[in-house]
Amino acid sequence: MRAWAIVATVIAAGALAAGGTLAAMLLRGGISARTEPSLLEESVASKVRRMALRGYRDRRNPVTPTPQVISEGLSHVADHCASCHANDGSGQTEMGQHLYPRVPDMRLPQTQELTDGELFAIIEDGVRFTGMPAWGDKSEQSQLASWHLVNFIRHLPHLTPEERVQMEALNPKGPEERQEEQDEERFLKGQNPAPAKGGHHH
Repeated sequence: MRAWAIVATVIAAGALAAGGTLAAMLLRGGISARTEPSLLEESVASKVRRMALRGYRDRRNPVTPTPQVISEGLSHVADHCASCHANDGSGQTEMGQHLYPRVPDMRLPQTQELTDGELFAIIEDGVRFTGMPAWGDKSEQSQLASWHLVNFIRHLPHLTPEERVQMEALNPKGPEERQEEQDEERFLKGQNPAPAKGGHHH
């Protein structure tokens, strides 16, 4: 058999396998984000991700994980990432647990065993077909910030209770939380709380 025929056969077999996998996924849960990924889906997704990140695997982190770098990463995660990933990286948030696939617990080997280069690529370029967006814009400043975050991800398994409290203070607050803080401040100053606004509350 000629070389081109062998290549064509391999490609066709791969396409059939992929099509069969996709069909099985759709039959199992359709496009619903409620269905938990099967072991097959997780295995396929993991292998595809590793292949896609191959070019980044050996990239070294140019940023030393100093206390200042960890502190900057802490502030950034609390303000930008915690709504999905949680302050402690567990992914146990309303948003994180309603995405498909679910947001991973970044403290566990599934994330911690990735290389620094692979983590960097995920932050910069995102992961297609998941809730992870591409945060980088390829600028030097963006890449530097992503390397800072890689260092903080490495720190997550060792996050202290004090750091969690610090992150909670930095988490974005909704209108009701801000109103509650303002009411407490007025109360402490001996003033009446602001009147409640009309409308529905969820």
